[in-house]
Amino acid sequence: MKNRLKELRSARGWTQEDLGKRLGVSRQAIIALESDKHDPSLDLAYRIAALFGEPVETIFENPHA
Repeated sequence: MKNRLKELRSARGWTQEDLGKRLGVSRQAIIALESDKHDPSLDLAYRIAALFGEPVETIFENPHA
């Protein structure tokens, strides 16, 4: 699933490790999300959206639209 995670993280000057700590996931999980190798769970997608203060739809591309 395409996403803007790397763009949003970089704009805040956060490393993958920083973002992982804020979300309670590993750096490897962030790498997998940013490289589109893994789709987030619904819970994680909502936590990411809340952290960045944006709707889920502006961070993650809907593959069914």
